[in-house]
Amino acid sequence: MEVRGTPEFHGYRMPAEWEPHSQTWMGWPERPDNWRDNAVHAQRVFVKVATAISKFEPVTVCASPSQWENARSQLPEHIRVIEMSMNDSWFRDTGPTFVIRKGASTPGGPEHNVAGIDWNFNSWGGFDDGCYQDWSLDLLVARKILETEKLPRFPNGMILEGGSIHVDGEGTCLTTEECLLNKNRNPDLSKEQIEVILKTYLGVQKFIWLPRGLYGDDDTNGHIDNMCCFAKPGVVLLSWTDDEKDPQFERSQEAFSVLSNATDANGRKLQIIKLHVPGPLYMTEEEAAGVSQTGEAKPRPPGTRLAASYANFYIANGGIITPQFGDQKWDDEAVRVLSQAFPDHEVVGIEGAREIVLGGGNVHCITQQQPSCPAA
Repeated sequence: MEVRGTPEFHGYRMPAEWEPHSQTWMGWPERPDNWRDNAVHAQRVFVKVATAISKFEPVTVCASPSQWENARSQLPEHIRVIEMSMNDSWFRDTGPTFVIRKGASTPGGPEHNVAGIDWNFNSWGGFDDGCYQDWSLDLLVARKILETEKLPRFPNGMILEGGSIHVDGEGTCLTTEECLLNKNRNPDLSKEQIEVILKTYLGVQKFIWLPRGLYGDDDTNGHIDNMCCFAKPGVVLLSWTDDEKDPQFERSQEAFSVLSNATDANGRKLQIIKLHVPGPLYMTEEEAAGVSQTGEAKPRPPGTRLAASYANFYIANGGIITPQFGDQKWDDEAVRVLSQAFPDHEVVGIEGAREIVLGGGNVHCITQQQPSCPAA
């Protein structure tokens, strides 16, 4: 059901990812011009992610009509699999941004205390700069999810992907100028206008703008979820490297400077936890050869630096689902750092997560949390 007015007007806010979930939504990869070898490797890793999350909360996986049976056969029985058409499986960006509220509804407003924002989407940059040429099915994903759950829907014409924002649930929003101010998204909106829209739709008051995202994250133009995220109010995890020769070094230093001088919506100085990036990692000849280079999707040439980051993890109810890239030193370090940052959560590493980053994202990018209905 479409709702008039803004989420803020009706008393909603976007909760932090660590607030309770009722379930996690995921898509099912299949397009051969993005996932190598007809996505068979990526599908196995998506199964690992869904299975790991399902130990902490319910999971729904959406698969296209031609892939439903395949997905159902690979996924455990306790994971719900429903049929849904899509152009690709990045539900962080095409799924709804869920918002919650406590208490009674506004007069004439929605009765539910969980709702969703249905943003506009243009394949991360439109016809000239996007990742694929047809995103018409992706435009319907958020609406289909909300209708499946019978939840109120707040449509918004601004182009925004869920991976481009992180919130602390207490009024602070993290994002990057590289993405949100990119002219391939909303060229007619100023920084101030974007802030006004996000304030009224997410229920935030304070923005922390990092200049750039992770080096090599060209597909998304620097999404925040590869670069930096909240661990709790007043604490952030930042993708890091000590290698001055790595192009990521300058970006990490730049972000550290901004974060060191920032305060959140409650006036707190931020504690910054460094989360070292793996590698650097590059697409191999074999991996590139497995991608069908038809011209419908962005090319995946060999030698491409992979946008691999441990900051691209997912917070489930009591669990941290984090990518593991086969770089043993930094894989182990990431688990150690995340275990310290989330002492009340079980950290679960996803082996083989390189397969997801080959397609342009990682664990956080392929998941979308649906929050639980808050107590009145």
